[in-house]
Amino acid sequence: MRYFEKIAGERLYLSPINEDDAPLYTRWMNDPLISKNLGSAQRLLGLFAEAQAVQGLARSETDYHFAIVLREEDRLIGGISLMRLNFIDRRGECGLFIGEEGDRGKGYGAEALRLRLGYAFLVLGLHSASLNVFAFNQRAIACYEKVGFQESGRRREAHYADGRFHDTIMMDILAAEYGLLYPKSDGDLGA
Repeated sequence: MRYFEKIAGERLYLSPINEDDAPLYTRWMNDPLISKNLGSAQRLLGLFAEAQAVQGLARSETDYHFAIVLREEDRLIGGISLMRLNFIDRRGECGLFIGEEGDRGKGYGAEALRLRLGYAFLVLGLHSASLNVFAFNQRAIACYEKVGFQESGRRREAHYADGRFHDTIMMDILAAEYGLLYPKSDGDLGA
């Protein structure tokens, strides 16, 4: 079995990362659009380096990194993380991407993020979750707002891409806001 349904959604589920997927992650991390949106466009990643990175993500004991798997095809479509956890302040930072252009714009990112937030708030007991997004990434901003994130700050001209500087937008959501938006929690949020 390649993937394990840890957090169940309607159309997809979140699974622990499979280290054998390093070649696919390598292709995705070298895709110009993905690397630009993740802020790593200047990096060139080979299979060995990405395999080590995937192995580190899969074996992390401090952060939660999951594969986003399309239920119908049991196919890996992206990755989502909850990292930089602070259990004293009860907060963490989210990150996600959808790998193939054909899988974007279908609401998979929003569903994965909603599942990830359910896990963060209902299982881990966090109070808030945040993320950073570049101002040019309008598709991601729309996804985050759809899930309930709000802009909480902005670092002006903090990121250089495509020959110019862009703002970095900070967004967050509180557990209480999530509870109002999604009053019936997913019953299958395994620990």
